[in-house]
This record gives sequence, structure tokens and C-alpha cells, in this order.
Amino acid sequence: MNEKELYRIANDVKENAYAPYSGFQVGAALLTQSGKVYTGVNVENASFGATLCAERGAVAKAVSEGERKFRTLAIASSVGEAMPCGICRQVLMEFEPDLRVITGKDEEHLKSYPLSELLPGAFSLQK
Repeated sequence: MNEKELYRIANDVKENAYAPYSGFQVGAALLTQSGKVYTGVNVENASFGATLCAERGAVAKAVSEGERKFRTLAIASSVGEAMPCGICRQVLMEFEPDLRVITGKDEEHLKSYPLSELLPGAFSLQK
């Protein structure tokens, strides 16, 4: 699957986001090493700390299906390019420091980043 195809999936699924407070809809599509794609959307809550980001939603869905090895994450939002928040970066780092993160204002203007560049010096309990 190429970057544009994965981004299209993220862009399509963002329409399912629940964002009544911010109006900021985000969709994520996570490609695993096995070739499966898991999607997630942001789910806001009046208690803002309980809000779930799209990226962590996709990770939770993949992990609940037994996946642990990820290759690429595409992120699309209702306002264009969207980067994962700090919490999402740390959660993603737990599974794959070499993960590719794809985002852009549309599928013709994609940017690709290694997760390790987005979270240098990540926290780890592993020795």
C-alpha cells in the first residue's frame, strides 16, 4: 500500500470523528507489518482529558486484534496537516520507533517523518 492510499483511508474515516467541542476531526490509518490497516478517529468528551485521539484509537484497535508491529501511520484532519500529539507519539514509540508518520493538507501534498525524529529522547522502561 502506498502513502496516498493509506492517507485516503485516514481522510475518509475522519468523517466518523466525534468532535462537537473543537470541530477538529481527525482520522488515522495504521498499516501493520502484516499488511492490515486499522483506523481510528478522535472522540471528544466534555471532560477534555478523556478525549481519545485518532492515532491512539487506531493503535488500540490494532493491539486488540493481536497486532504489535507497525509500519506506517497516516493522519488526516478537517483542517489539513495534523501531527500526532505528545501522548500519541509516546504511545506509538512504545511499539515502533521506526514508524513512518504521513500527513499533509491533502494526498497531493504529503510529508513523511520518522517517529524517532518527532520524539527524540523518548521515555522508555525497556533496558
